[in-house]
Amino acid sequence: MRRREFLTGIGTGLAMPFLMGRANAQALQNASMRGSIDPTDFGFMPDTPDDQSRKFAEILNAASATNQPIFLPAGTFRISNMALPKRVRITGVPGASRIVYGGDGFLFSAESTEILFIEGVTFDGANRALSDQAQGLIEGRRVPKVLIDNCEIVGSTKHGLVLEASAGRIERTSVSGAADAGIWSVEGSGVTIAGNTVNDCANGGILVHRWTEAADSTIISGNRVERISSRAGGTGQNGNGINVFRAGNVQVTGNQVSDCTFSAIRCNSASNAQIIGNNCRDSGETAIYAEFKFAGSVIADNIVDGAANGISVVNFNEGGRLATVSGNIVRNLSTKGPYPAEGLGFGNGISAEADTAITGNTIDGAPNIGIALGWGPYLRNVSVTGNVIRQAGEGIAVSVADGSGKAVITGNVFDQIATGAVFGHAWDKIVTGDMAKHGNQGFANVTIDRNEAN
Repeated sequence: MRRREFLTGIGTGLAMPFLMGRANAQALQNASMRGSIDPTDFGFMPDTPDDQSRKFAEILNAASATNQPIFLPAGTFRISNMALPKRVRITGVPGASRIVYGGDGFLFSAESTEILFIEGVTFDGANRALSDQAQGLIEGRRVPKVLIDNCEIVGSTKHGLVLEASAGRIERTSVSGAADAGIWSVEGSGVTIAGNTVNDCANGGILVHRWTEAADSTIISGNRVERISSRAGGTGQNGNGINVFRAGNVQVTGNQVSDCTFSAIRCNSASNAQIIGNNCRDSGETAIYAEFKFAGSVIADNIVDGAANGISVVNFNEGGRLATVSGNIVRNLSTKGPYPAEGLGFGNGISAEADTAITGNTIDGAPNIGIALGWGPYLRNVSVTGNVIRQAGEGIAVSVADGSGKAVITGNVFDQIATGAVFGHAWDKIVTGDMAKHGNQGFANVTIDRNEAN
């Protein structure tokens, strides 16, 4: 059964005052004078053990018909299967107004709702099973005006909050304990996800996805994302704090992201991404990733402290190209990752392959390679200038395999490098001496100049 049809006929006869009972009509008139509807005037009472879904549906329909807000008092209300009407405005007492899912379907579902405004309400999924059709505890589809503000969403057995083909803001909201991701926006149109806390979710933190590559323009700013697992497994599709997939023109700025099984911030096939000023700690795999089919990434002024790899701008073989990587601090990396290492392995500070400028970064503690340039023939137009690399196994690894393109390595500083400053690689094999000391050794695709090494 379709969710939007689930409550067909429930409460619709009570949607307008002249169809209500006399007591309810008087209550609605009083609410109009106050400016908002108090559900207790309609017998919707807090802290009762009964499921009050039918009564709440009546109140929602009445408020929608008269374009009025609902004030939800403090207390616990047990409901389920709320197919939301055209206009929804609910304001609660933050931390005290609590809606608990009663089971047997879904909790809140808005389909082509004109406005969805919820402020100061806690939604508790009680870890009860959601139906096969439900994707999250709260869902909005084709909703042009969304505001979820100062709410809590806990205990969902799927995603916490799902928006599809919608626009609006999710802010100052806490999402925890979701069995999938905390917040999932798909096919968004100017969504802002700001100032939220997302933690202890089983497969992802904040996801911004599209079914096909297109502009999305979501802003993900000032969020705190912590302790994100990868229950569903894989090699990177799960377990990320912030994941942008096929969505173009997305800004990821000023977030605090820590303790993720895979990446703190992972942008896959996401063109024109701006990843700026984030603090990424204790990532199990690559902390910041721009990968696969993308054109254009700005990765600037981030801190990476603890990861298997620091920053990767890769997959030129899939069309991934065009980036600047500047002003980042990358430190305290590990050679251990969540799956067996491949290629150049783990413990690398910054990796890039095509049409990328790497400048003004500081890498301190990359046990494998400070900066890795290219993989086999997948290297084109990479410039590495003015970086500081300290305490690394190898300073810079640059591909000199057949077919590899140009790399310029100038004005970098190396300190406490175990094997040497710059080496040419054919795939994973070192095939030159230290180029910082002996020049490019006949590999014309590499320009080496004015590097300082102890």
